[in-house]
Amino acid sequence: MSPRYRNGANQAGTVIAIVADVMALILGLWILMYLLDANPGNDFVQFVHDAARRLAGWSYDLFTFDAAWARVVAGYGLAAVVYLFVGHAIAGRMRRQH
Repeated sequence: MSPRYRNGANQAGTVIAIVADVMALILGLWILMYLLDANPGNDFVQFVHDAARRLAGWSYDLFTFDAAWARVVAGYGLAAVVYLFVGHAIAGRMRRQH
């Protein structure tokens, strides 16, 4: 393969890894805001919560712990870990392909 193709695969892999990192960052930021009891009336807090809720829609109510903080940490945390793992696995696979 030409070096140009490999460079394109590297760039695509880098973009995928960055997107996965940003998704996990949003989820982690929401967990932190929730645990620190951030002001729900703040526009930035609402934006992060809405984005995190969309990203973790599949894992939001997956766990049924009694404590609300445990449900938030487990549900949103699982989504963050999955996005990181899958995103970086795909990015690494793209970088290895010639």
